[in-house]
Amino acid sequence: MLSPFATGESSSYLAVRQRCEATPAALAHGENYILYSILDFIVDNYMPVIEVVQEEVEKLEDLVLREQLGKSDIERLYLLRRKLLRLRNAVVPLVDVCRRYEHIDLPGMDPTLQSLFRDVTDHVRRVQEDIDALREVLAFAFEASVMIGQTEQTAIARKLAAWAAILAVPTAIAGIYGMNFSDMPELKFQYGYFVVLGVICVLCLGLFTFFRRRKWL
Repeated sequence: MLSPFATGESSSYLAVRQRCEATPAALAHGENYILYSILDFIVDNYMPVIEVVQEEVEKLEDLVLREQLGKSDIERLYLLRRKLLRLRNAVVPLVDVCRRYEHIDLPGMDPTLQSLFRDVTDHVRRVQEDIDALREVLAFAFEASVMIGQTEQTAIARKLAAWAAILAVPTAIAGIYGMNFSDMPELKFQYGYFVVLGVICVLCLGLFTFFRRRKWL
């Protein structure tokens, strides 16, 4: 026994009620037609939700490709994945229901009604496919954002290591000559100071060029 309506106005299923009241000939099929109308109405109302989610997914995908995904965007991405999961959990049972009524043999279930249920089944399957496709895109975007974050961290670590190596040259040389040994012959050399500065500059410039070519700087 199907009892989809209560007496009075119902904003949720008003469109279904209006459709049924506008087609009294179709109501001759009985409660099976009413069930079809409800299922068709439910499936149709998933489409605007999916379109909104799709727009959000496309925006996030564009941010990922431009490597401009921020923390708030990652949170939004995660929330969209949860929303799509809830949508899928709601849609999958509808696929089974529509498929069952497409082949079931009930009083008043003629080929015309079976064809209508077949259309709803195809529609809800497309909805499920759209949801699955969006989930795959979000999964790719999430993985890409993780990879981009790891790449940025690696680049920062390389840059810090390169500058540390360059700064180690004057630090090491200054440390050697700061040990105050009593016998350091090169200290008596007239141009020793300039030679040491030259060695420091050459070594630092050489390291800088090396790291620059390796794209660490």
